Amino acid sequence: MNIIIDIGNSRIKIAVFNGRELIHNEIFTSKMFIENTIAVIEKYQCKNAIISSVGSLKKSDLKVLNSKINLIKLNSDTKIPFKNNYATPKTLGVDRIALVSSAVSSFPDKNVLIIDAGTCITYDFIDMEGCYFGGAIAPGILMRYKALNNFTKKLPLLEPSNSYNLIGNSTETCIHSGVILGVINEIDSAVNQYKEKIEDLTVVLTGGDVNFLANKLKNSIFANPNFLLEGLNTILTYNLN
Repeated sequence: MNIIIDIGNSRIKIAVFNGRELIHNEIFTSKMFIENTIAVIEKYQCKNAIISSVGSLKKSDLKVLNSKINLIKLNSDTKIPFKNNYATPKTLGVDRIALVSSAVSSFPDKNVLIIDAGTCITYDFIDMEGCYFGGAIAPGILMRYKALNNFTKKLPLLEPSNSYNLIGNSTETCIHSGVILGVINEIDSAVNQYKEKIEDLTVVLTGGDVNFLANKLKNSIFANPNFLLEGLNTILTYNLN
């Protein structure tokens, strides 16, 4: 059994895989990180682990985990199942490395655009020959709401809403229209531009906002909220073989 640990900007995900099959996953905050992780390791008798962190990771926590299980900490030096043509590979986020690895495993010999809608919205492209080139990074939905509140004196801080119209008739509805329709149109436009340049493109949508956005986009996509976890499992398996 493999245990996958994904420490994000706002929450921690852990998952257990038996081969390529996801058999358990859960989400929690950093307060119970070690206790919860060790409990899962013991319950499923996990032998190997990989940890990906874009958030903060205490050295003491890493030391405890190293004493419990064979652990790989994902970084730019970790062996990966694709050719990395990124101009600054040392700065490439571990979350993006995992997503591209997942694309290689799930869609071999395909041109794939992975869109991760989370704290940020990232776009990553890998071609059918397994070469990764990069993509784009944009503010996520919550970041846009917070920016409108933080950088103005009177605009309120709102939560994402499924109730929005092209023409807002109040300050709140105008904010929802600007943020939600802005993100939807941005993603659809990006996909259309990729499709103009690249034939037979497979598009994957993942991330914390995948369920909120999936049925709002005009383009045909594969929606998979566990795509990053699957990619981390791919990297772990690749390094164990």
